[in-house]
Amino acid sequence: MQITCADYKTGEMQVLLHHIYEYKKGLRSLVLHTMSTDEQYKTEELLTRKGIRYLLQHVNSKKINVFFGKEQCVKIVESFDVKALSDFTDEEDFILGIMLGYDRTQQCERYIKRKETGINEKEIGRLEIATLE
Repeated sequence: MQITCADYKTGEMQVLLHHIYEYKKGLRSLVLHTMSTDEQYKTEELLTRKGIRYLLQHVNSKKINVFFGKEQCVKIVESFDVKALSDFTDEEDFILGIMLGYDRTQQCERYIKRKETGINEKEIGRLEIATLE
């Protein structure tokens, strides 16, 4: 399948192109881009053509997470065993947030809160649903 310029005009692809621009300019070492599975082929073709290391994570039947950037950063995400973001350990969540460039102090506060409660956000959600039933 040949991809044309028109194929990159969707909103999701425009955001992806902007993320690639920021990565190439050195503003980001790692990018997490969530998008429709409909754009997967074009995304993989584009990242491969540009020589950018990436990892795909299926969120559900309609959405994917695309991690891309410096090889060392993508390798670290791969070492997390590609699971749902909500299943990351406290340490994996912290590392990912720092690598994505999130505010360090906020990441520290988030990590401390997760450690103090002893449960991650997914488990908190399950507890909230259980109490509503």
